Amino acid sequence: MNAAARKKMHADRLLLNVVGYLLVGLVALACLIPLIVVISGSLTSETHILEDGFRFWPKAFDTSAYAFALKEPATLLRSYGLTISLTAVGTLAGLFISAMAAYVLQRQDFHWRSGFAFYFYFTTLFGGGLVPWYILMVNYLHLKNTYGALLLPPMLSVFYILILRTFMRSIPEAITESAKIDGAGDFTVFVRLILPLSKPGLATIGLFTALNYWNDWFNSLLFIESSSEKLYTLQYLLYRSLGNLEGVRRIMEVTGLNVGPLPGENLKMALAIIATGPIVLLYPFVQRYFVQGLTIGAVKG
Repeated sequence: MNAAARKKMHADRLLLNVVGYLLVGLVALACLIPLIVVISGSLTSETHILEDGFRFWPKAFDTSAYAFALKEPATLLRSYGLTISLTAVGTLAGLFISAMAAYVLQRQDFHWRSGFAFYFYFTTLFGGGLVPWYILMVNYLHLKNTYGALLLPPMLSVFYILILRTFMRSIPEAITESAKIDGAGDFTVFVRLILPLSKPGLATIGLFTALNYWNDWFNSLLFIESSSEKLYTLQYLLYRSLGNLEGVRRIMEVTGLNVGPLPGENLKMALAIIATGPIVLLYPFVQRYFVQGLTIGAVKG
């Protein structure tokens, strides 16, 4: 290759890098702008939001929304602790069970794998509905007002099991066969070989499961009564806070009672920051596994 060709190739590569970084930067900026608006809105008074709308920079800093949201810090911290506990325990348990099911379903020497796979898949097509599920949880499993009512429902997903099964198929079967020749049992092969080799897939499914636990409020609404406030998850506690505020606002409208300015849109922004902060910090730790897991799943699926 002569000097002119090398120079042209270098120029093309430089142009490609510039265009690529520019496009990625624009996409990143488009993702960052809503976050900036939310943070700015949470630090703006309700009056200024109603008058001027949302801005990139608060017209006048106001922390009344955070003061209202953090009025009972002990309750908020308790809900944080409960949600973190559910997310950690549920994600780890769900990953382990899902990985075991996926490993069995992809085993070529398991003769009933097609039948079990169809049975799992069939449950994604038809469901009993909300009422039978509630009756099962409350009347038969007796999980109302218990930690298990919040832990068990989001733990397993057939879709995640099928994704893990597809991912595990990319692991060479010779690895497990050599381990069995050396005397390793099925569980030893699964724990010491399959799980370490499945880190990208596990990280991907783990992130999805953790998000499901972190954002869950519906199970608290169904199975936790008002007398069991210690079992209020973070999202449900914030949901009730907004509901109570709306109730006070309606009472003021009906009775004409004025208790002073109440937070509204700025409170929603503040609650969004409070609720999403910790789970956002989890993403950088699993990002490389997350991208690799999605790529392999897309190719093999």
